[in-house]
Amino acid sequence: MVAVFGTRPEAIKLAPVVRQLRGDASFDVTTVATAQHRDLLDQTLAMFDVQPDVDLDLMRDDQALSAFVARALSALSDVFRTMRPDVVLVQGDTGTAMAAALAAFYEGIEVGHVEAGLRSHNRQHPFPEEVNRRIISAVVDLHFAPTEGARANLLAEGVDGDAVTVTGNTIVDALQALDLDGEYDNRELEELAPLLGDGAPFVLLTAHRRENFGAPLRRICAAVRRIVEEHKAVVVYPVHPNPNVRTVVDQELGGRPGIHLVAPVGYADMLRLIDRSDVALTDSGGIQEEAPSFDTPVLVLREVTERPEVVTSGAGRLVGTDEDVIVAEVAHLLDDPGHHRAMASAPNPFGDGHASERIVDVLRARLVAAG
Repeated sequence: MVAVFGTRPEAIKLAPVVRQLRGDASFDVTTVATAQHRDLLDQTLAMFDVQPDVDLDLMRDDQALSAFVARALSALSDVFRTMRPDVVLVQGDTGTAMAAALAAFYEGIEVGHVEAGLRSHNRQHPFPEEVNRRIISAVVDLHFAPTEGARANLLAEGVDGDAVTVTGNTIVDALQALDLDGEYDNRELEELAPLLGDGAPFVLLTAHRRENFGAPLRRICAAVRRIVEEHKAVVVYPVHPNPNVRTVVDQELGGRPGIHLVAPVGYADMLRLIDRSDVALTDSGGIQEEAPSFDTPVLVLREVTERPEVVTSGAGRLVGTDEDVIVAEVAHLLDDPGHHRAMASAPNPFGDGHASERIVDVLRARLVAAG
């Protein structure tokens, strides 16, 4: 059994599965890292006490998506050809996941896909993830769908229902394994902590997606300025280092009272920020899943989401990047305690924390059936 990851979200969501597999004598597990996100990946793996057995270290500065995927496809093919695992496990919708799924398929090796079936039904949003996951689904043998909605997407595309198992999302498993009490690990955040608990509304902001580069990100920043001015809110924004993000954010929000631009933070600190904030404003996929686990209302800075359950459950709302809409939605939450309470108390649509166990049960049955 080989589990492949390259980014922080992949490591977070595969770590509980890897630990479950390693606790079962039926499996011999090898972890392979592409290091698509080098620093963030290393921090996250250390948190979960998981180390890659094979580290391909493929990340290069300013490399094109096509260049990374081509190198990953070649390198992973070599690894799989040598190891000949029974199953390759991939997670999500990254370039790493797509390259690993294709490489395994080319080598005649079965593929299991954790978090299968997510769809926004818009090839450009999010880009390139929506196309990545459609490609992955085309070559997967075992689809581990996090929700009934994800399963329905796969069945609508003609996937055999016997190949799909609704497991819940492994993010819930991961969150339950972490101790988030106490201080922030990051000294900058710990110095800000008194400001984040003095009674002023605390808004967490993350915005970094490609489709929001340029004018959409500037509109988001304009909305944040108004939120701070009109509600005396405190905003913490861990800013992605991509120049398309950093340059605009520094221009639009740098040096503004009440707005704290910080460097990317470790995963535990990000979860502490989500847990302790009054509202999460984000274009991230992961935070859409994490916020309901902490009863934090989440406003999604996208036009579409591949996680519609966060909206249908009442835990989140799609607000796009229109300045006036963002300001109005945040005001509704901050000014109306009943509305905030309703969103905060919405049921978590992403499972019960036993997704990893269900995945391992399916893999064990698969190996037994294969003899």
